[in-house]
Amino acid sequence: MSEIETLEQEALTAIDGAADEAALEEVRVETLGKKGTISAQMKTLGQMSDEERKVAGPALNGLKARVNDAITARRDVLKREALNARLASETVDVTLPGRADPLSKGRIHPISQVMDEITAIFADMGFTVAEGPDIETDYYNFTALNFPEGHPAREMHDTFFLQPDADGTRKVLRTHTSPVQIRTMEVQEPPIRIVIPGKTYRQDSDATHSAMFHQLEGLVIDKSTNIANLKWTLLEFCKAFFEVDALDMRFRPSFFPFTEPSLEVDIQCDRSGGEVKLGEGSDWMEILGSGMVHPNVLRNCGLDPDVYQGFAWGIGIDRIAMLKYGMPDLRPFFEADQRWIDQYGFRPLDMPTLLGGLSQ
Repeated sequence: MSEIETLEQEALTAIDGAADEAALEEVRVETLGKKGTISAQMKTLGQMSDEERKVAGPALNGLKARVNDAITARRDVLKREALNARLASETVDVTLPGRADPLSKGRIHPISQVMDEITAIFADMGFTVAEGPDIETDYYNFTALNFPEGHPAREMHDTFFLQPDADGTRKVLRTHTSPVQIRTMEVQEPPIRIVIPGKTYRQDSDATHSAMFHQLEGLVIDKSTNIANLKWTLLEFCKAFFEVDALDMRFRPSFFPFTEPSLEVDIQCDRSGGEVKLGEGSDWMEILGSGMVHPNVLRNCGLDPDVYQGFAWGIGIDRIAMLKYGMPDLRPFFEADQRWIDQYGFRPLDMPTLLGGLSQ
């Protein structure tokens, strides 16, 4: 075997044995590089006679071309193998379920949903939404609402008091949203029809109470407002909110400093079985407190009780959310557990409407 044949055999064997492109590049340098074996043979052509050069020149050029072609072919093979290996390692199983986008995966908290449901109902009745500060003065939280200084009725509320101001007065975390009623009557001429959703604070915490909870109050002030209007408003609200066609309500005498007369409201229900069914049965469930606005409250807001009268009511948003959607414990409302939100939350774009349904 001639020297050229030996060089070709060794080069082709090395090329076939290259496992990757890096190894193949080493073979190319060792054979065709400036100091490679074939290049070294090409340099000897200058030392040959014309007759020897005529034979050796074409033979070496042919060797160089065949080796270069073999390297190119092997490089293509290695590229395909590398691509196939990468595709195999990065395969996407199209049979797996798709990942939900953030919009479809997100959920509206039940409290926000219920607030929207309530707002939709009362907006249809001609009410507007009013808001006020969470930190209140003693005047707006108690005194203006007919809780005189030292009155035992103040003990009905387990109040969070803040540190005294420079003048010695102490602000409070509002114990109800009723201060917004006072603020509204001070600046708005009757007729007034408002609902007031918001956070309230009392020192109480168990499975059905929270130190911070959500409350909604309503207020109507006009010259001809009467208790029949109150009953109709609450009946229509409960029928729409609980999505029942018919519902009996029972009004019982009670006491609230800011209303006279004051009425507790019960709704018809059926407790037989494992769930509470509203609008049927012979049982009763207390749902809210209400009454006609006390004349002293009207006077405190600069309204003449001989000209104007009104009614108000208050309901716990957390409680009616639990009742409507079958939530047994109040505490998870405030624990930010994603699993609970996934189970009880609402889709972001399913806005409650009276036409399309409140809880669709």
